[in-house]
Amino acid sequence: MATRDIYETAFDEDVQCESSSNNCPECSGHVATNAVETVCEDCGLVIADQEIDHGPEWRSFEDDDSNRERTGAPLTAARHDRGLSTEIGRRTDAKGRTLSGSKRRQLARLRREQTRGRFQSKAERNLAHGLGEVRRIASTLELSGSIRDQACQLFQSAQREDLLLGRSIEAVAAASVYGVCRCHGRPISRDDLVDVARVDHSGVTNTYKTLNRELGLPTQPVAPQSLLPKLASELGVEKRVRRRAQRLAERAHETSITNGYQPSGVAAACLYLASQENGESLTQTQVAEVAGTTPATLRARRAELIELIDGEVQVAST
Repeated sequence: MATRDIYETAFDEDVQCESSSNNCPECSGHVATNAVETVCEDCGLVIADQEIDHGPEWRSFEDDDSNRERTGAPLTAARHDRGLSTEIGRRTDAKGRTLSGSKRRQLARLRREQTRGRFQSKAERNLAHGLGEVRRIASTLELSGSIRDQACQLFQSAQREDLLLGRSIEAVAAASVYGVCRCHGRPISRDDLVDVARVDHSGVTNTYKTLNRELGLPTQPVAPQSLLPKLASELGVEKRVRRRAQRLAERAHETSITNGYQPSGVAAACLYLASQENGESLTQTQVAEVAGTTPATLRARRAELIELIDGEVQVAST
C-alpha cells in the first residue's frame, strides 16, 4: 500500500501506447500512439500527428541578453507545495534596481502576510518542517537528489498514515532517509545518521521499525561487503588488503556464518583478517572502533572466518 506511495509516477503524454478506440477507421487494425503520432500498425494510416509540444514557444540566441524563459523551476516532491511557493524580494526589483524606502516597506508588509498565510493547517506546517529536515539530512550526508525526493515521499506517506502521532518530526524524517537508503542498498550506518540528525539512536531505530512494519518497505539485509569501502578508506589500508577483504566478505555472505550477526562486525573481521594476511599493522581496537563494534565481536567473527577458510583448504587438498 505505502510502497506504492513512495514511487509515485506522474502522467506523461509521451508514454501513451494505445488510443481510446484501438481500431483503425480504414482497416479496423490495431492503433498505437507514440510521442510523435498515432498510426495504424497494420496499414500504416496516420490518424493524428498533432501531439503536445513540450518544448518552449520561444527561441533564444547567443547574442541575446534577455531571458525569455517563463517556465519556472520544475515541480519537486521535496517541498510541501511542490515548489510552487511565492518568494518576495527585499531590496532590488527584477532588473536589479534599488527599491525606494516606501516600496521596501510595502514588500515587508506583503512578505509578513505571505508568511502568515503560507500554511493552511497544522498538518501542512508539520509537513513543511519535516521535508525541510529531510533535505537538511540528505544534504549533510551528500545523498543524491532521487534518494532525497523518495525520502520526502516516504515522509508524506508516513503522515498520511498518521504515523507522526506520538513521534517527533525529526525522528520520522531521519527514519525516512534511512529507510530509502536501505531500499536502494546504499550503505549508511545509523551512527552516521544520528550524528547529523536531531534525534538520538533509539528514536531513529524505533521509528524506522514502525515505518518498515506499517508501510511495508522493500528493504534488503545489509551485506557486509557493502560496508568495506568506508572502513578501508577510514583505516587507509592498501588495495590488496581491500580486495582480499572483499573476497572474504563475499564468501562469508554466501555461507550461513553471517546470519543473525551484525554486518559491521563481519566486515571488520574480514578487513582485520585480510590485514593480518598481508602484513598490515592494524590492531583489533582500531578496526572495531571504526566499524562501531567491539573487539570481542571482531575476534569471534574472525575465528569463524578462519574455520571457514581452513575447511575450504582441506576440501581442496583432498
